[in-house]
Formats: sequence, structure tokens, C-alpha cells
Amino acid sequence: MYDGASLVEESISDGQPIIWVAVNYRIGGFGFMPGKEILADGSSNLGLLDQRLGLQWVADNIAAFGGDPTKVTIWGESAGAISVLDQMALYDGNITYKGKPLFRGAIMDSGSIVPADPVDCPKGQVVYNTVVAAAGCSAATDTLTCLRDLDYTDFLNAANAVPGILSYSSVALSYFPRPDGTVLTASPEILVSEGKYAAVPFIIGDQEDEGTIFALFQDNITTSAELVTYLQKYFFNHATTAEITALVATYPDNASDGSPFNTSILWELYPEFKRLAAILGDLTFTLTRRLFLEVHTSLRPDVPTWVSSPALFTPFSNSRSSQDIF
Repeated sequence: MYDGASLVEESISDGQPIIWVAVNYRIGGFGFMPGKEILADGSSNLGLLDQRLGLQWVADNIAAFGGDPTKVTIWGESAGAISVLDQMALYDGNITYKGKPLFRGAIMDSGSIVPADPVDCPKGQVVYNTVVAAAGCSAATDTLTCLRDLDYTDFLNAANAVPGILSYSSVALSYFPRPDGTVLTASPEILVSEGKYAAVPFIIGDQEDEGTIFALFQDNITTSAELVTYLQKYFFNHATTAEITALVATYPDNASDGSPFNTSILWELYPEFKRLAAILGDLTFTLTRRLFLEVHTSLRPDVPTWVSSPALFTPFSNSRSSQDIF
């Protein structure tokens, strides 16, 4: 989706030329299928492994393009930013390839830590079973082999039988990185809290109204009680109703306080829209960013970080120049 030409041109004009490498990787059901069958087969988190293979290709080949394999910075936006964090946490933070690190800096635009249950968790199994049924493979002795025998379009249609991000379930995603005990040994927030990630200098940031687009499809939610029920069903399976009620209560039931922010009572598409948008934006982007920054600066105060937002681009923990990470 991103053409790096303008960034390359600007880097040249600044006298700090970069080489842009865009890595294709499997997404959706092709790259992040969950389920006990996937776990047993060792086929989880294939999208992350595709990315890691791309980084290894850069290490092996970028010198032929005039690049320096010791000066790699990885960058991603949204799901790509989540992937950057996951690459930092893959194999408990081991980014060594042929005795050298695959990258020395990271940039995360709108995404970082995404807590996740294991690949074979109940929700993940429902996703797998739904895809199997949509593919007509339920009666197969080996359902995974049956899926693999489908042609591309048939598998794509089956994989899309589960909710996507622009749906009622919103950012309670069907497909995303999940712990498998090998590639991701635990949920990312646990790996970060235990220091099991590559502590390279990084830039991280998000936008003010991140949750707005993800609250467009829940117009049947018209009361606080319905909002609590929604969050409990799709996001907090292990929380009590009282806990979620307390969380929701921290967000005023007033359209002028919700997202998109600073718009008074405008854009209240349904009674709880701006309130839900504010919650989803915080849960998915803002709070996870703050958590990562706080844990990182506690564990590794010697490794610099920068926080970026529409009105802010400053060092978080020290005054080293951002040029140092490139």
C-alpha cells in the first residue's frame, strides 16, 4: 500500500539516503489461522515468519543494492506496527541471524502490543472450525489437509467467512498473531514485561481518534448496559461485569467528550458511538503504547525511545538525536 519513493527522495535531499524494502507477507487466514490443528502442525504465525524471512533476505542481499545490513530500521503502520513489536518479541527477542542482529531500530505508527490468547484458545478454535465448515471440509479425516487442497479462491472465500476488522466485532480480530510456544512463546505484553524482546531504539506513536472507524458498525448499542455487554462478549471474556462497568464509567456518557474528540456533539452516529470509539482507541492503541513505553523505560532506560503524535515528537527517556537509530 505504501510507495516509498517520496521518503527515499526526501532522505536523499537531507543527505541521509535510505533504501526502502517492502516485504510481502501472508495475512488473514493465509498467515494467521488459529486452532489446535494449526498448533499441532507447527503452522502458526506464518505471516510473522514471512516477515522474518524478508529481514533475512535483506541481511543477505541489501549490500548488493548499496545498503548496509547493520543499519536496518523496521517500520510499520497499524497491523504493520503490531508486526514490528512482534518482530521485536519473536523467539523471546532473538533477532540474531548469522551472528548479527537483523535490525537496529524500529518505528511503530498506530500499533504495538496486542494481548492474545494462545493459538488453540476457544475463540481461535471457533475461527478454524468456521473456516473448515465454510470450505466444506468438516467431514474430512484431516481438515487441515482439506483446506490446503482447496484452490486459492475457495480458501480465500472460506477464510473470509469469519468477521473482519470492519464488522460488528471490530478490533476483536479473527486473525492476528497468537502465542504458540515457539514463534511467540507468550502473549506480547508478557514477553515485554519479562524483557523478552529486542530492546532496540524505537519511535512509537498514534493518532487522536484511532478508535472512530472501528465503532461504525455497532449501532444497536444505545445504553451503558449494552456497551458493557458488548465489551464483555468481544473483548474481556475473563473480566467480571462489575469490572467492565467500572471501566466504562471512566468514560463520560456525553457525546461531547467522545471520539472524534473536540467536535462537541457532532458525529454521534448512534447513542454510544463516540464513547465506544474513545474506548476502542484507548484499548487498542493509546494504552498499549503507554504500557510499552513505561515497561521499556523501566527495564532498559539506556535504550532511547521517541513518542510521536500529531502535536508531539520528542525523546521519551533521554535527549539522543533520532538520527542515531538510522
